[in-house]
Amino acid sequence: MAPKSDNTEAIVLNFVNEQNRPLNSQNVADSLQKYNLKKTAVQKALDNLADSGKISFKEYGKQKIYIARQDQFDIPNNEELNQMKEQNAKLQEQLEEQKKAITRVEGEIRTLQSNLTLEQIREKEAKLRKEIKEMEDKLAKLRGGVTLVKPEERKAVEKMYLEKVSQWRKRKRMFKDIWDTITENSTKDLTEFKEELGIEYDEDVGVSLQAFSDLLQHGKKRPRGH
Repeated sequence: MAPKSDNTEAIVLNFVNEQNRPLNSQNVADSLQKYNLKKTAVQKALDNLADSGKISFKEYGKQKIYIARQDQFDIPNNEELNQMKEQNAKLQEQLEEQKKAITRVEGEIRTLQSNLTLEQIREKEAKLRKEIKEMEDKLAKLRGGVTLVKPEERKAVEKMYLEKVSQWRKRKRMFKDIWDTITENSTKDLTEFKEELGIEYDEDVGVSLQAFSDLLQHGKKRPRGH
């Protein structure tokens, strides 16, 4: 059942104010289909709102263009604009940090693929892709300037990163112990043997455990407020 006329006007008014951009009746009707509103009802609501002065409109030939009344919005002064610019600069820094975090996680996927079974790889990949999706969602919010990284969220990310690096270090040590045991009395050329088994070291794929560990230490030394 379609909303009553007064409810229709409230829905349309709220939508026009939220969009705060030029709209025609077709734009509004298409966007409000979820409310089961017909275009004729939307057109009537727009005209009533315009006649009552709740929204503005202009006519271009046969088409009417509607827009929210601008006098209801607060326009920032120079000081507020400067603050917004500073906040945007901080958000850009956080955006770059999140991009680097995504790159590191993707690198971890490639590294772990050579150490896990196919089933484990798929499980790990699904988990990491979920983490990447969550990070991308955070990036989207940062691009829109909606939210800052909270201290507890930063702490959680650092904890997760520390766990990943610790697991990496543990697996690296386990592999070395096993490899040393296997090759202790071997007469084979170890480089050829490694290639024969399809084994790749961190250095072979351009990553360094020490670099990742140093990055974590560097992050802990950063001053608060960043």
